[in-house]
Amino acid sequence: MSDRSTNTSQWSLVVQRVTSESVEVWVGTLFPTLKKPDLARVELILPDGSKRTKRITKTDWQRPFDKMKQRFYKVVKFNKLEAGKRYKLNFIRRIEAVGRQIPQSWQHLRSGTFTTLPNRIPLKGKKPFTIALGSCFYNHRDGGRAAAAYKALYQHGSENVRPDITFLTGDQVYLDIGFDSLSLIPSEIRQRVADDYALHWQAMGSILSSGGTWMLPDDHEFWNDYPFYKSAIPQLQALRLRHVRKAWDAVATDGVQNVQCSAGFETFTIGKDLSVCIADFRSFRDDHGFTTPAILNKIKKWAGGLASPGVFVVSQPLIVEENKSEKNLLSYKQQYAELLQAFSTSGHDIVLMSGDVHFGRISTTQLGNKKKGPRLIEIIASPLSNLTYLNGIATDKPKSKPVKFPAPEVCRLNGWKPVKVTYNKLYQVSTKRGNIFSPYPRTKTREHFMTISFSRNTATGTIDLSANAWRVRETRGIKLIPVKDFQRTFTFKLK
Repeated sequence: MSDRSTNTSQWSLVVQRVTSESVEVWVGTLFPTLKKPDLARVELILPDGSKRTKRITKTDWQRPFDKMKQRFYKVVKFNKLEAGKRYKLNFIRRIEAVGRQIPQSWQHLRSGTFTTLPNRIPLKGKKPFTIALGSCFYNHRDGGRAAAAYKALYQHGSENVRPDITFLTGDQVYLDIGFDSLSLIPSEIRQRVADDYALHWQAMGSILSSGGTWMLPDDHEFWNDYPFYKSAIPQLQALRLRHVRKAWDAVATDGVQNVQCSAGFETFTIGKDLSVCIADFRSFRDDHGFTTPAILNKIKKWAGGLASPGVFVVSQPLIVEENKSEKNLLSYKQQYAELLQAFSTSGHDIVLMSGDVHFGRISTTQLGNKKKGPRLIEIIASPLSNLTYLNGIATDKPKSKPVKFPAPEVCRLNGWKPVKVTYNKLYQVSTKRGNIFSPYPRTKTREHFMTISFSRNTATGTIDLSANAWRVRETRGIKLIPVKDFQRTFTFKLK
């Protein structure tokens, strides 16, 4: 049998959760024109060159969107891997024989690579454990630049900044952009959502296939300010009709659960050096809270059990002023206060990673009233790709607000006094002037992602953090490495 190679981008391979000994791999297509293979396989190439294979038969394929038959996927898992090792993946299908003209063959569809989690945070001086952080991706005028910049850094960047895993913290798709959102026909709504996912996943392909990726939804995985729908935005008026809202909510939920494979709550640790908690603060939101009491209790338990610095990953930041037009986390004073109280008594610093706000910034502050108590290091990366034309008014510049944290109402709930927030303009992602006659009518934060690296410092007994921002639309050298945005690397010693 011959081997046919193709880079057709209508197929997807997404490296999802990795641990020190396993990986989950999403393969399939979100486009409606491709046929389910009778037989496909995912190959795992081990560091020594040997190979393991998972077979996928025609009956194994699943629907990412419940009421649509055309698109299909399968998640396969490989176990018994080695910690801190680089692996390769291939997604291949069998082409059936058609007479004498087309013999039976195997066709290569997509490839991927990943590194398993290490057993410990590496010692200072060795390659650090590095997380890439991004959010807010609109494919319209991206032209593959975000994926190309990420791939260049992942494959050719210095080992001090080369990502191991990625957190995408919301608005990976914009399902509510465009006046065709006004459709009143459920079947058209479903096709629109599925088509948006297909185009965005195609554009982000090299991000999704390079290292383990965790995804969280924010409102645009559903609609603006989800789950609330009585908006003044013209293209969202159809949501006032129950049958439209029901169909839209159902297919959007399919996308979050079956394409992004987001979980409500999950944690993992890197040995005894770093603990990570990832929480969905959008899907379960209602009038009373940004998450369910059960998930909030799990987060409190995670914080209370920390034996090392923590990384908390959510779709919206905590150091904010209340937004009167759309709800943010501060809109839910009681849960917000409970969350901060849990962090303040954890005994360890918390690194919060988020997106949503269309600017990039690093800020630090104290948690609680103890002068030598835990600190909050908040890192925001947004956007990977800006909205365009009329929707391009949804831009923002980095803010040095609030001056003090948390809000007075939250302080009263916790018996605290507000403390100063430290902002350094060196660690605010730069902006670019807009032009009313261009696709970007307003001044925008430059498209970017960040890398956050962790090293174990035995001399100080700390976990040393360093962070950089990368402009995805400016590259340098023959390897097209993205240009750094920060003038110098942000550093912090975590305890």
